[in-house]
Amino acid sequence: TAFLHGDLHEEIYMEQPEGFEEKGKENLVCKLKKSLYGLKQAPRQWYRKFDSFMTSNGYKRTSADPCVYFKRFPGGKFIILLLYVDDML
Repeated sequence: TAFLHGDLHEEIYMEQPEGFEEKGKENLVCKLKKSLYGLKQAPRQWYRKFDSFMTSNGYKRTSADPCVYFKRFPGGKFIILLLYVDDML
């Protein structure tokens, strides 16, 4: 479900899902506001939103891998967060 949180910046339309057609409007299409699993844009849009959230909360990306974030705290403590597609460690 993580990919459902990505905001789309492109105009993308889809046919009405089977069983959700409205009588008299069967030929209309749906304009997507959020990404859906299976869209080519879904992983990228979700990553953009995730990255924006992490950097706004003081995390930095490593120069070696854009999916590794870290945050240092006083006293030498730190957090390292690893992102793999839609899972975090």
